[in-house]
Amino acid sequence: MAVFEFALNNKEYLEDLITRSTYHSNGIEGSTLTYAETYAILYNDNSFKIQGKEPREIYEAINHKKALELVFDNLRENADFDERFIKHLNETINKDIKDTRGYRKVQVFINGTEYIPPEPEKVPNLMNYFIYNYNHDEQDIFLKIATYHTEFERIHPFEDGNGRTGRLLLNYELLKNNIPPVVITKDDRVKYFEYLNNQDILGLAEFLRNLSTKERERMEKFGYKD
Repeated sequence: MAVFEFALNNKEYLEDLITRSTYHSNGIEGSTLTYAETYAILYNDNSFKIQGKEPREIYEAINHKKALELVFDNLRENADFDERFIKHLNETINKDIKDTRGYRKVQVFINGTEYIPPEPEKVPNLMNYFIYNYNHDEQDIFLKIATYHTEFERIHPFEDGNGRTGRLLLNYELLKNNIPPVVITKDDRVKYFEYLNNQDILGLAEFLRNLSTKERERMEKFGYKD
């Protein structure tokens, strides 16, 4: 069975994937929600009371689930990988938090690195090249996603939500190619950022390959078979 088909049709695995992806991707960016709180928000578990959390963190969880569902919709419809899709993904990530539209209009900075992303006026052309090259690149899939994830994060095309958007794009490409997705855990945050900051494409590619292998093993526990 195809990986994407299995993910969509196995309710238990789908909830597991969405919850883990949301919990860890938001955790990488500083969310303090626990795994149980994340699940309760995403799947309306009213038996679990959430107290003392910022509204932003709740919106971040809801929005990430909706954005991941948007990835699924794009794959189901075999839609193009284009500006429309990427912008829609980011707008979904930021809904009710920072309602930005399109690429950033301001200079941004990335905490924890000396690197400064390009000026906002350069972003549209950089993203045009990014999308064109992405759609015409036929190298090994893990080298490809490592290369373009690093480039995307260095362009930092949006005012907010670049990391979450970029990590969703990783799984878009993997699922499109019938490869198990990856969940970068918040425990691996430092290692992951080092790969990006050092532009270590080979290291990041191997890291992602190993995560995908682990995800396949997890899928098998839910009943997945090639």
